[in-house]
Amino acid sequence: MTTATPAAPPATGVRATARIHAVADGRGGTALPLLAGEGPLALRRTRGGEAEAGVVLVGAMSAPLGGDHLTVRATAGPGARLALTSAAATLALPGRSGEPARYDVELDLADGASVRWLPEPLVSVRGSDLRVHTRVRLAPTARLLLREEQVLGRHGESSGLLRSRLTVTRGGRPLLDQELACGPGAPGGWDGPAGLAGHRAVGQLLIVDPEFETDPPPPTVLGEYAAATSPAGPAVLVTALAADALRLREILDEACRTYHR
Repeated sequence: MTTATPAAPPATGVRATARIHAVADGRGGTALPLLAGEGPLALRRTRGGEAEAGVVLVGAMSAPLGGDHLTVRATAGPGARLALTSAAATLALPGRSGEPARYDVELDLADGASVRWLPEPLVSVRGSDLRVHTRVRLAPTARLLLREEQVLGRHGESSGLLRSRLTVTRGGRPLLDQELACGPGAPGGWDGPAGLAGHRAVGQLLIVDPEFETDPPPPTVLGEYAAATSPAGPAVLVTALAADALRLREILDEACRTYHR
């Protein structure tokens, strides 16, 4: 007598992937042979800068909810220039299942490629549980401008649990790997003097530029709660805390004007 293997429980939540592929068009511009969204991840082409293709991520429904797994996957071929942004803030919302939501961003840049990933803030809503992982793989001559902004709760609201990780490699070698956890259930001290110190908004700006190999920006204190540091490569990382999303954006915009060439 054989015993049947019990069937795996059905997956809960939405599974959706947005796929973007940018290539140099041979005429000094950038083409998008692949631009495909699913479910809540709708994509629209917009006017980019010089020689640049622009893409905006438009939320087609409320997401991510608990149990959802959303992925944004973008590749830029040799010499391609791509600007990625989102139309509005992303709200991490609680789901019925009690499972965490996942939001993955994967960026692959070939030699000579340039990508700007500048989404609107991610807001951790009370009762939510979100795990964000951004992975960037850079060829040695690629350029990257990346901004992440995270807000703990809506106005007058406490935060959900937010776990965020940023992993960057350049030429197959680690350049940056850091993780942040905050909100109910995060390791103790996340909101203490050595953590967010009571601030509701945290963000970072990462600029990778081969020109920094010969002219690296020095580590600098940019304010009481902002600083620029140098990762293990031709890059500058600006980390900032602020009372709200508006002030955080002001700090990061000023840093971008200072360091982005």
